[in-house]
Amino acid sequence: MQAPHSPNQNRLLAALPETEFERLSPHLELVPMALGKMLYEPGGQLQNAYFPTTAVVSLHYVLQTGASAESAGVGNEGVVGISLFMGGDTTSSSAVVQIAGHAYRLDARLLKQEFDRSGLMQQLLLRYTQALITQMSQTAACNRHHSVEQQLCRWLLLTLDRGPSRELVMTQELVASMLGVRREGITEAAGRLQQAGFISYRRGHIAVLERSGLEARTCECYAVVKKELGRLLSDVQYRQSTYAVAV
Repeated sequence: MQAPHSPNQNRLLAALPETEFERLSPHLELVPMALGKMLYEPGGQLQNAYFPTTAVVSLHYVLQTGASAESAGVGNEGVVGISLFMGGDTTSSSAVVQIAGHAYRLDARLLKQEFDRSGLMQQLLLRYTQALITQMSQTAACNRHHSVEQQLCRWLLLTLDRGPSRELVMTQELVASMLGVRREGITEAAGRLQQAGFISYRRGHIAVLERSGLEARTCECYAVVKKELGRLLSDVQYRQSTYAVAV
């Protein structure tokens, strides 16, 4: 039986003190996130922030030729729309739903107001932004220096970390677009992983059969990003407890 939707399924929202959460909760709108839905386009005006719960959103940089590559992914650990509280209402990247699910939408004006209160919400958002920058930097280094198989393992593991399912609805063409590589490279890498018994691929579905195998095949980039996100969450828990004592 499917669990009911709750803003607390997003880790940033779950970490808010009760007073801050109650101030925001009436304005949080549950929205379905269909696969391939475009949330932002490069240069477009940002009207809302999105706190994913079961969906995963991919942030892309798009070239003039139309080619693109993923710079980072956002799941239930974060928020889509950091430009809104970092001083800009537009972004040079696009945001596209990578894994279908749900998110809570919040009006840009309300997010800015809460950020400007300089409470725990501001601290959480800045901490998350630091973790997101780490992910972007590591992705750039990984795409330049590591093999397609290592990149694919990193991407699969990070995506699995953001959801309860071990099966992803994802074509090889879409994965190639995410990583900014040729489809043939993904086909070869996925074939080797399937032959090793780590994944199963059929008709646009990728099922992870042995996670430890992917962890053994990936590069250090996965551990770096995971460690930074873990540090964010542990810091969130510490700040929440100290904030509660202070209040």
